[in-house]
Amino acid sequence: MQIDFWILAFSAVTVVVTIWMGFWAAKKARTASDFFVAGRSVSVGWNASAISGEYLSAASFMGIAGMVMSSGYDALWYPVCYACGYLFLLLFIAGPLRRFGAYTIPDFAEGRFDSPLFRKIAVVFVLFIGFFYTMPQMKGAGTTLAYIFPGLPYWAGVVLVGAVITLNVALGGMKGITLVQAFQYWMKMFAISVPIFVLMAVYGHYGKQLEVNQSSPTVVPAVRALPEVMAQGDTNSAVELRKSLPEKAPADSTWLSPFGPLTTKAAKAAGITGDAAKPYSLLYTYSLIIALICGTAGLPHILVRFYTNPDGVAAKRTTMWVMILIGIFYVFPPVFGVLGRNLLPELYTGVGAKGTDKIVLELPRLLNEQYAPLGSILSGITCAGAFAAFMSTFSGLLVSMTGALAHDVYGRMWKPKSTPEQRMRMFKVASVLIGVVSILLGSLVEPLEINFMVGQAFAIAAASYFPLLFMSVWWRGMTMKGAAVGMLTGGLCALVAVTLTNLSNLALDKGPMGRLFAGFAPLNDFWAQHPLLRILCEQPAIWTVSLAILLMLGVSRLTRREVPGDVRKKMLVLHAPETLGLKQEYIQEHSAPH
Repeated sequence: MQIDFWILAFSAVTVVVTIWMGFWAAKKARTASDFFVAGRSVSVGWNASAISGEYLSAASFMGIAGMVMSSGYDALWYPVCYACGYLFLLLFIAGPLRRFGAYTIPDFAEGRFDSPLFRKIAVVFVLFIGFFYTMPQMKGAGTTLAYIFPGLPYWAGVVLVGAVITLNVALGGMKGITLVQAFQYWMKMFAISVPIFVLMAVYGHYGKQLEVNQSSPTVVPAVRALPEVMAQGDTNSAVELRKSLPEKAPADSTWLSPFGPLTTKAAKAAGITGDAAKPYSLLYTYSLIIALICGTAGLPHILVRFYTNPDGVAAKRTTMWVMILIGIFYVFPPVFGVLGRNLLPELYTGVGAKGTDKIVLELPRLLNEQYAPLGSILSGITCAGAFAAFMSTFSGLLVSMTGALAHDVYGRMWKPKSTPEQRMRMFKVASVLIGVVSILLGSLVEPLEINFMVGQAFAIAAASYFPLLFMSVWWRGMTMKGAAVGMLTGGLCALVAVTLTNLSNLALDKGPMGRLFAGFAPLNDFWAQHPLLRILCEQPAIWTVSLAILLMLGVSRLTRREVPGDVRKKMLVLHAPETLGLKQEYIQEHSAPH
């Protein structure tokens, strides 16, 4: 397979434009406030586009389509809950969080409970969640570069993209990436929608493609003759043609089932089938829903975005528009998965960067058989969208983690008397350090599914930051000890659980990762004997979120005398309308220019 000029050209333009916009925006970042919260001056429209661009990661652009193709309709919980999480954020967290006027979530944690110690605990989870979330972005980068440059090692793509994004963030901070991320949302929207419309016009719309799976159609040795059939006007017979499904592909009845390969894998590995497997599937599904909805309300790189709005009303309006923008986007990736099952089933036999996660990149090229170079042009567009996806999300994660190190660790713990100029310098140094660690971690996860890894990052956020924010904002009886015990216990339990699951999955790899993590292979035998424990580790939100909230309630009741003395004033600041003049800026000293 040779390098395709159109694919290379569109991808190169995306990278060049992103770097140029980063340099241009960096010139406007002159104060520490610009680096950390973009001067708190981002309008609703810009911020909604930027948050959507940051949130729609490689999991949304590539991972959902790949998981729908590999696991069927079970995977639709991901896009549904990704969007629903913002409703929860809109109703309960966005406005109060902005009114408090902090720079980071650790700022909020310290300010709400008057505890510098709690800031240190909160910083740890910014890094835990951030690194877990960067790994699937790096998987998207390695997969895309390996597709553009056949023969390029997976790790090389990870290093290249990671270096470019780290440079962008180091130059301009939050203000430098806001414009870039807003632009990248609309690029992703264009890149995911236009190829779908063209593919459906040629190969049949979504309903026709779905009929192929529902009616056990005639299987033919090649599907690439479909454009000729379509040209003859026989659209019904066109959608009845499909390549043979490989052995690794789930059967049609399983793929269409609400309890498909994703939620039944633990029971299946234990030899449990039929009605006996349904309780396990329900448990997996409910835990996944909790992780995705609550996790959205606990992602530090998304929450910090609300500090860039001028006030709480703008933050709530921004959240509403984000919900609309990402809801429209999520209509399209599942269609890629359905089309891919019928038109490119050979991807079922691929692993890592050659598996179903690249269906969004690969599928448009089928059009080259009849309409060259249209297929290459559309594939180039989707590659450009993939670049925009993992670059925008990784940028946001890098700003969030770098801000935690530069502002919270360096500026608040290590050198509290440091000047804004010193904190800005530390921001640049920390961004390079975080970027290097992210690249190293991303190089290890090629065998894992993009969407699966993102779901686990959400589970950690759901068990740590979500209970902290929800309970601190709405319950005045919360104490620092209650919040700390609940967040630490729930978050660490979720972290350990998903880490064990990932290590056992990596041990199954047939390549170098399998050899590197071979010591964890016995865990897979343990999971086969204990399917319930496997589900509770793979999707731990159902018990870790409950545990965190119960501990917060219980410990706070036991330490009720330690409720902050000014809690009434803080609750007023969190909830009172801005027109009363109670809004505060928790961090003041960063506003002065250097």
